[in-house]
Amino acid sequence: MKKFRSIVAGLAVVSVALLLAACGKKSGQSQSNDKVLNLSTTAVLDTIDISKSTGYGQTGNVFESFYRLGKDGKPTAGLAKSGEVSKDGLTWTFKLRDAKWSNGDPITAQDFVYSWRRSLSPKTASPYAYLFSGVKNADAIVADKKSPDSIGISAPDSHTVVVKLERPIAYFKVLMAYPLFGPQNQKVVEKYGKKYATKAQYQVYSGPFVIKNWNGTNDTWDFIKNKNYWDKKVVKLDKISYQVVKSTNTGYQLFEQGKLDLTPLSSEQVKNLKSNSAFTSYPYSLVRFLLYNFKDSNSLNRKALNNRNIRLALSLAIDRNIVTKKVLGNGSTLPTGFVASDLATNPKTGVDFAKSQAVKNTVSYNPTLAKKYWRQGLKEIGAKSLTFNLLSSNEESDSDQLTQYLQSQWMKVLSGLKINVTNIPDKATNAKAQNGYFDIYLSHWGGDFNDPMTFMQIPMTGTSYNYGKWSSQAYDSLVKQAQNQDANNVEKRWQDLVKAAQIVNSQQAITPIYQQTTAYLQNKRVHGIIHNTAGTQWSYKYAYIK
Repeated sequence: MKKFRSIVAGLAVVSVALLLAACGKKSGQSQSNDKVLNLSTTAVLDTIDISKSTGYGQTGNVFESFYRLGKDGKPTAGLAKSGEVSKDGLTWTFKLRDAKWSNGDPITAQDFVYSWRRSLSPKTASPYAYLFSGVKNADAIVADKKSPDSIGISAPDSHTVVVKLERPIAYFKVLMAYPLFGPQNQKVVEKYGKKYATKAQYQVYSGPFVIKNWNGTNDTWDFIKNKNYWDKKVVKLDKISYQVVKSTNTGYQLFEQGKLDLTPLSSEQVKNLKSNSAFTSYPYSLVRFLLYNFKDSNSLNRKALNNRNIRLALSLAIDRNIVTKKVLGNGSTLPTGFVASDLATNPKTGVDFAKSQAVKNTVSYNPTLAKKYWRQGLKEIGAKSLTFNLLSSNEESDSDQLTQYLQSQWMKVLSGLKINVTNIPDKATNAKAQNGYFDIYLSHWGGDFNDPMTFMQIPMTGTSYNYGKWSSQAYDSLVKQAQNQDANNVEKRWQDLVKAAQIVNSQQAITPIYQQTTAYLQNKRVHGIIHNTAGTQWSYKYAYIK
């Protein structure tokens, strides 16, 4: 799947030029302006074109939509001063505030219309075009059956945006906080043409900050306070300086020197620094899981992977406590199923969806039951032994550790099983996965918005991310029911999704391994950072140094 690298790369590491109270160093003395933060990331900023981005971990701070994400993933005030939905849930009307682009141009309703059409244009090839699904004609446009101009968005006047939906979307307001759905300045896009968004100066910004000193490939760049931002009075920082720091050891050293305020830790560092007063952790709605190839070209393996007992055996043979505490040791947590925890709660009862999706004896460590299922599965397919290839990207931080553990554990618990591991670069891994050249694929998914649907699209029949080609009419029916006839009934919709998730989990169509949590050392002088488990993960609009 997508997302793992982009999320890790987007884990913005906030720092301030302060002397830190770490390892005996004296705190409270500033090396620079207290309105300047120094941020680090693990990879270069790949694009500043909202139509072409695959994540907004950093750029959610320079682009804004109708709303922006506040605490706990709740939408808060953005470019819209109000938003109303019709009783049937099919029409949303947004009234825009008097806001300006960073170059002083007014942000108008037509800017939203233009942006949506551009993102859905085949020429743009937006990787997130599927998120428009449910907006009138969006699916037909993505399928190249209708023109992008037919998308269900209009601008009756310069301050009014009307969005027409084909079906009610329960999480639509949260979705409208995603920068993908924000405006774009047509005049600027056309002025720069092919140069648009290839350098910081070939872009204009709608959020709290603007980008400076980014040329498309460099390892350093700056976010500067946007003097034309509508809510600039609450933005306390003048500048955020970014630099690429690829090594956690380097990050730790910079932290000790007072040059970083927040630095991610490796598994080994976590084990040594858990008692440090600066130790903290941030969860994310990213689940690491296994996909099985239900259309495997090897006939025996196809039989095996289509056998529920075989899949249950593989899942129950994994000791996820060992994975999270010893193999990773970074604070990552145990999953209850393929949908992340702390993502969404029942609107009426407040119960976490992850708790409701759980199915007994599917993801708990039970080697005795695993062996029983394994023997039963082998008997049903008429085999005495199996050889599976485990595919993984070697560009993902945990791949070596995790694949080695799975290989060893499975072969130890499940008699007659041989595991070969293929750890190759990300691009090659994706190509193999998309073309079905794998038996088992070590994959992942991170939520784009705070609703179970961000995960539940994966196993749907025919979706582009369903690399294993699992298909269940019952599952598809429940999800479609939640999206259509039950979309306006909060309780029924929720139960549809719970039942659907339980089908995937009981079948182990997707086998979850862990949910990501990243550990950090963090200085207590930086306040006001908003961290969310889905979507635009980090927000610095209210950040300040005390």
